[in-house]
Amino acid sequence: MPQEARNIYGGQAVIEGVMFAGKHVNVTAVRRKNDEIEFYEVPRTSKRWVTALKKIPLLRGVVGIVESSAKGSQHLNFSMEAYAEDESVEEGAAENAKPAAPEKKGFSLGMVVSVAVAGVLSFIFGKLIFTAVPAAIEEALFKQLFESNVGHNLLEGLIKIILLLAYLYFISMTPLIKRLFQYHGAEHKVISAYEAGEKLTVENVQKYSRLHYRCGSSFIVFTVIVGVVVYSLPIFVWDSIWERIYLRILLLPVVLGLSYEVLRLTNAVREVPVLRLFGFPGLWLQLLTTKEPNDEQVKVSIASFNRMLELDREAAARSGMPANPPKAI
Repeated sequence: MPQEARNIYGGQAVIEGVMFAGKHVNVTAVRRKNDEIEFYEVPRTSKRWVTALKKIPLLRGVVGIVESSAKGSQHLNFSMEAYAEDESVEEGAAENAKPAAPEKKGFSLGMVVSVAVAGVLSFIFGKLIFTAVPAAIEEALFKQLFESNVGHNLLEGLIKIILLLAYLYFISMTPLIKRLFQYHGAEHKVISAYEAGEKLTVENVQKYSRLHYRCGSSFIVFTVIVGVVVYSLPIFVWDSIWERIYLRILLLPVVLGLSYEVLRLTNAVREVPVLRLFGFPGLWLQLLTTKEPNDEQVKVSIASFNRMLELDREAAARSGMPANPPKAI
């Protein structure tokens, strides 16, 4: 396999596009209503202390999540602004042609709000809610069911999974979120094709699975599983619902850090026949968080990835850093 194909790249879906994170630059490509592909490029910069922390096991997961969430929100905002601008132009044209349908504006606004809610849920606020609510539900409904904390923790984990699946299922029914999940699938396909050393054409990319071991969706599943294990340790006992929730929030960085290490491990052993099974829970969740993309969505994803590689090479050349040889894509 070519040396460059061993590089690890990640990305995220945005509204009508895909963002890829390179070593030196993050690039988003979105398809506008006029069918043109527009790029948004942001150089990657990190403080030295942040870079140092990202090399320390357990800490690197928490730091990486905070950093990627903050930077990813820039690209999501760009895509949402582009989408809103296109919608505004389209509505203006419709007003000139005929009376506007009064429900059109509300529908677009509702879709944008649903994306904003999904973005909030993906990080700190959502994680706190996702941590506290299942614990409160389990405590209120099943307090007398088990004598051991282990049983309560397992049931709490099950409630988390049910709430998560229900949330993802219902938001995936909205048109905009469905397309977002299609771009998520396109992102995975491009990364998988690249890692396999394939030439990045639509035909080649579409052959690959929309599921990927290194996905953030897998990380969410691992936080539930790791949380059950951590909360069940004998040193973490509680006497009231408030102590239970307080412990969950206090241990949240530990759970996130351990979950990140588990995610890295499952990705490292994904080619080992038996050990690859550990990554399956995350892949199953991706059946909800990704959808099969169409060819036009794959084209956008390829364009974003190619532009990221191009700018990465240029940045490496300017800094005098060794750059991997270009690959025909």
